[in-house]
Amino acid sequence: MRMLAFGNTDFSHFFKSLSRRGGAEAEKVEETVRIILGDVKKKGDSALLRFTRQYDGWDPSPAKIRVTPEEVRKAVRAISREDARTLRFAAERIEGFHALQSQKSWSFAEEDGTILGQIVRPLERVGIYVPGGKAAYPSSVLMNAIPARVAGVREIVMTCPAPRGYMNPVVLAAAHLAGVNAIFKVGGAQAVGAMAYGTRTVPRVDKIVGPGNIYVATAKRMVFGEVSIDSIAGPSEILIISDGSGDPSFIAADLISQAEHDQQAAAILLCTSGEFAEKVRLEVGKQMAGLPRKAIAGDSLEKFGAILKVKSLAEAARISNQLAPEHLELAVKNPWDLLPKIENAGAIFLGHISPEPIGDYVAGPNHVLPTGGTARFSSPLGVYDFLKRSSLICLSPAGLKKLSPPAMHLARMEDLEGHRESVRKRQEG
Repeated sequence: MRMLAFGNTDFSHFFKSLSRRGGAEAEKVEETVRIILGDVKKKGDSALLRFTRQYDGWDPSPAKIRVTPEEVRKAVRAISREDARTLRFAAERIEGFHALQSQKSWSFAEEDGTILGQIVRPLERVGIYVPGGKAAYPSSVLMNAIPARVAGVREIVMTCPAPRGYMNPVVLAAAHLAGVNAIFKVGGAQAVGAMAYGTRTVPRVDKIVGPGNIYVATAKRMVFGEVSIDSIAGPSEILIISDGSGDPSFIAADLISQAEHDQQAAAILLCTSGEFAEKVRLEVGKQMAGLPRKAIAGDSLEKFGAILKVKSLAEAARISNQLAPEHLELAVKNPWDLLPKIENAGAIFLGHISPEPIGDYVAGPNHVLPTGGTARFSSPLGVYDFLKRSSLICLSPAGLKKLSPPAMHLARMEDLEGHRESVRKRQEG
């Protein structure tokens, strides 16, 4: 991993490279995604099946792309007891955490009898996208579906690519456990299009959530407006702040855990101790030697990995707030003292024994997090993402009398005479 100093030219170039990750690739795939979405919108199932045949290498039919209840039951029976026990353990913790995010409708009455409030309702139908082209991600199923179920969403639709028509049983078992209502063996931009526009087989949803590759992310961006989306996820990232305490092998392992995601992932260490930073750098090399995904992690660390020597933890916090990382580890002696200085981060891990991968799987908080600096204004996926709110206004006669004059005056200020007349007629009545 490269060693950098804050403020010099090399650091400036590195910082710019982080912000451009995946940008050029996104421009290249946009035209392809536009064609796919247009075909799915116009031709429905026939386009969806054609793209599935082209990209996933099997010959589907409308009946075959929907997973049957028997397939789900078979998958549940097929997984090991340990797999089932682990999925239940993770699901219970995820549900327990997200239950605390529930919101209720509320209202209050003013002295004159006017009633104001807010009605909170769940979305009716939500689509979750689960990656599945190269590996199985049951954790993504749990993290996306459980908050929707806790929110009260009536129907949860799931799409997942199925190379050669095969879906991993642990993914189906996780979907069953999380309360998914319908599962479809389709992926890529075509799956996003099917959920956004609806086809004869795949129902149209109100919101699409879940991570995916650059084609999926681009498709979600392009269908926004037809449906709501959670976010446009970018490559994964971790930033670790260290004061030189703790075990350097822990820090190295955490950096590698993010680097092995893909070649665009970013892993950065901000450290107040040059000696400790060097120990971490050497430890990364040792641990990389036996890593199954060594090629991917190595490419990631070479392009977007860095160790930065900083003067103080306060300086580290300022840099962290500027980067607004998806994952932030405060690997310091007194993390709670440093926490008030942190303003922008998707998930914050405090202390030497709180590794980021625990948050990916079983801690409870959601692992769908803002990336690419969007933690400056975005939040983790949660129950609130599956709720909609309506304002409630019921005027009393006294309330109408009190509010009409300023309302009519504002209408006249904005040259909206129809607005003013609507209020005036009530006053006369």
